[in-house]
Amino acid sequence: MDGGGGDLRSTIKKWNVIYPVYLNSKKTVAEGRRIAASKACPDPTCIEIADCCSHLKIPHAIELDKAYPRDFFQVGRVRVQLKKDDGSPVNPAIKTILE
Repeated sequence: MDGGGGDLRSTIKKWNVIYPVYLNSKKTVAEGRRIAASKACPDPTCIEIADCCSHLKIPHAIELDKAYPRDFFQVGRVRVQLKKDDGSPVNPAIKTILE
């Protein structure tokens, strides 16, 4: 019995994943950082990433029971919905590199 949240979980699975290590300025690209070190921040947490998503009005879900595949001691990730099902942005005020 899933308590009625099964549909929501299947929707969230389609969202993009952000691991804190992707934004960590103390990590190298080989260790998993995905953005420029000058734009990254030191030791971000899932809660901080979720706060930023809330501020930007981006739907998100924190998954504290998940770990970064390259380093299982890096626990937690945030799923974010950047685009709706029709492909339009959730928040049109936020531009991506692909637009």
